[in-house]
Amino acid sequence: MLALRYVYVLALVVWLGGMVTLGAIVAPAAFGVLQAADPIAGRALAGEAFGVMVFRFHYVAYAAGFLLLVTLAAMAVLGPRPAGFAARSSLIFLMLVVALYSGFVVLGDIDAIQREVGTLPSRLAATDPRRIRFDALHQLSERLMMFNMAGALALLYWEARER
Repeated sequence: MLALRYVYVLALVVWLGGMVTLGAIVAPAAFGVLQAADPIAGRALAGEAFGVMVFRFHYVAYAAGFLLLVTLAAMAVLGPRPAGFAARSSLIFLMLVVALYSGFVVLGDIDAIQREVGTLPSRLAATDPRRIRFDALHQLSERLMMFNMAGALALLYWEARER
């Protein structure tokens, strides 16, 4: 049982830690450094680099979500059912669905706009429908990650208060 709980906590920490690291450290550093070197090309390069990092991180999120579901279910089958099993399972499943939607749909749409525009969407006119759509997708991506961060924090709290 300890091994299952360890894997559960490890998967949760990797998922949450990755989201915090990307949002609080990697994005500001990449954009800050590269834009300081070259305001226009640096922003484009930072956006490209960060986009690749977020895309790759989604696979980490999928694996972590899958591990969370499997280990929680195994703990329920092998021992006393974890407190709040149904709520926790539902939250993990919802977080995994959010990550899948964000990774395959939202990031896919963002990538399609960037390929179509061939330049920074932020360089388009504020009224250009592609820029409006890009900005909305970017905001949605941030909100989806914030939702998953809140969910991961709730799961971490749940785990921390368990005996």
